[in-house]
Amino acid sequence: MTSNDLPPLLVSACLMGEPCRYDGKDYPCPAVRKLANTRTLIPICPEVMAGLPTPRACAELQPSGRVVDADDIDRTAAFEAGAAEAVRIAREHGCTQAILKSKSPSCGKGLIYDGTFSGTLVPGMGKAAQALIDAGIEVLSENDCADLQS
Repeated sequence: MTSNDLPPLLVSACLMGEPCRYDGKDYPCPAVRKLANTRTLIPICPEVMAGLPTPRACAELQPSGRVVDADDIDRTAAFEAGAAEAVRIAREHGCTQAILKSKSPSCGKGLIYDGTFSGTLVPGMGKAAQALIDAGIEVLSENDCADLQS
């Protein structure tokens, strides 16, 4: 099977080794990179695409739906713009699936930080993950890569 047999796969750029996380680091995931053998990977970072710098203050999604950073600055508009751009790129490339970084206020799927900056995880979806799901794109985390390897 070649990378042309399956639709491209949207992937969090930090999982591909791009240092775009809030702390200026990456979070390389060998299982994600291995998918490049069978899929065309489209790297994205919704926060960077929205114009936020790297590094940047840590941000968390609040129960109200707002995104606030550790300096108490409301970053909701940037996170929503990044989410919209992720959907646009996914549609442009014909992506039907995305592998996004777990726990992120943009990309998290299933569990995200609770908004108190205490390291506590709660059920929820990051802004980009939810926007992609709403657009009909299946969202997985790096922990789900094995599901795509078969």
